[in-house]
Amino acid sequence: MKKQFPSRNSELLNTLWAFKREFLVVGLFSMVANLLMLSPTLYMLQVFDRVMTSGSELTLLFLSLITLFLFGVTAFAEWSRSRLLVRAGVRLDEMLNTRVFSASFESQLEKTGKKSGQGFSDLTNLRQFLTGNGIFAFFDTPWTPIYMFVLFMLHPWLGFLSLVFAIISASVAYLSHRITYAPLERAGEMGGEVITYLNSKLRNSEVIESMGMLGDLRRRWRSKHQQHLVASSAADDLNHRMTAISKFIRYSQQSLALGAGAWLVIDGELTAGAMIATNVLMSRSLQPIDMIVSTWKSSISAWASFKRLENLLESHPERAAGMVHPAPRGHIQIDKLIASAPGRKLPILKGLTADFPAGEVIAIVGPSGSGKSTLARVLVGVWPEVKGRVLLDGEPVSSWDREELGPHIGYLPQDIELFDGTLAENIARFGEIDSEKVIEAAQLAGVHDMILRFPQGYDTPMMANNVLSGGQRQRIGLARALYGNPSLIVLDEPNANLDDQGEKALLQALLHLKQQGKTVFLITHRTNIVGIAHRLLMLRNGEIQIYGPLPDVLSALHSPATATGSPDRPSPDAMPQPA
Repeated sequence: MKKQFPSRNSELLNTLWAFKREFLVVGLFSMVANLLMLSPTLYMLQVFDRVMTSGSELTLLFLSLITLFLFGVTAFAEWSRSRLLVRAGVRLDEMLNTRVFSASFESQLEKTGKKSGQGFSDLTNLRQFLTGNGIFAFFDTPWTPIYMFVLFMLHPWLGFLSLVFAIISASVAYLSHRITYAPLERAGEMGGEVITYLNSKLRNSEVIESMGMLGDLRRRWRSKHQQHLVASSAADDLNHRMTAISKFIRYSQQSLALGAGAWLVIDGELTAGAMIATNVLMSRSLQPIDMIVSTWKSSISAWASFKRLENLLESHPERAAGMVHPAPRGHIQIDKLIASAPGRKLPILKGLTADFPAGEVIAIVGPSGSGKSTLARVLVGVWPEVKGRVLLDGEPVSSWDREELGPHIGYLPQDIELFDGTLAENIARFGEIDSEKVIEAAQLAGVHDMILRFPQGYDTPMMANNVLSGGQRQRIGLARALYGNPSLIVLDEPNANLDDQGEKALLQALLHLKQQGKTVFLITHRTNIVGIAHRLLMLRNGEIQIYGPLPDVLSALHSPATATGSPDRPSPDAMPQPA
């Protein structure tokens, strides 16, 4: 059984623990580098106490050559550990980037992520920390006692002096953490909020410009930006203040160490060479602590990234492989279905129970806010907070593997998003392009001729700044939903932006799907296409008001009890007759 380091089941910690051999090798290289950093001290001792006394040039030559060789070994050890950590960082990215992508996608799908790209920023920050000075300080700090031991060997007072400065430096590092952690973290969060706010406004620049909203929104942005500047300035001021204190301690330590050595030389308890060596050795012993203080901001940022990344991966574990199913027929059943949303007290859908036979067209109507779009998302399995059962061919939708189920579902949401790529790639859902299926879906959606009129036809790139009308985007989205002849199609307001020609093409597509025996859910406010449906479901306030075969529903609406209309039901005169 593979041993795991962390006591709790943390995917990120387990992944880092997989690099234990690399960290062990880095520790060995750090040991070599730090031990050989005693070379300048020994060299000074020999030069001042032996060469200067004997006047032997040959001894000086050999000492210099040996020291240069040891410096070369030190440089090789430091280069090797840096190179090893860089490669470990790249491997860490390779091991986690797919998981972070999937977890970030699920977080955005569930509307639980503040920023969709935060996970990748955190992964990058963590990878860069593994190759920076902060991690080197971690490996070098354990060798500080070794340098202190050498100072104690030179003279006890020198050892005690280094110990005092080490305690002071460590106290400053701890105090720096206590003082700067919360302000730096808050400043980082506010900076992210300002960027998110700005990006959301830039995406709607046309609306802002057309209605003269720029001035008011700019004032709001400036207010948020000013708050971020104040918080960032305060945090940076604290950080620089602690860095200045650390520098004061380091400079004082260097001077006092030299002064203490000179005092001991005057008293005859230390040689001149040992005095110079002491100054270098004491500076080296406190260098890792100074590095910790100077890299504290990046260390705090890396720790915050680690915690966010850990929470992201724990909140969205890797999906287990779904059950293998035959191609679905499209029989949908919902039982006591409740759909909720974060921050909302009452559920959107309130205990819906209904049976939707395979191969039928079901029209879903109702006033705005009745839960129609939520029901559409529940039917395709993308609504996060659901209670009750949603069955596809008798099996829970959640039991299906999404990669397996996806080709059998066609979904057209209200907000059509075309992704970077060609028109053909968008229609083919960015899988392997089957030209015949792409053209078949486009013809069924009535956009084939429109696409051919584009300069590059099906190879027309769809970028963020493509100028397409709402109707064009909707019809291309319909072609994407129909690609591959899916058995379950959910269309949410498919005619909201269509002109007469587009609506005629939509009606032809729906008749074709009806003849093919596809299960189609048609959500619409326009009742002129409801007549082709087999069944009609009316929602109001998240509850089923009436559901059944279209003739029966129309008959009920035309009954004497409803003939005069009702605030809860549409007028029967507004409802079409069955096709």
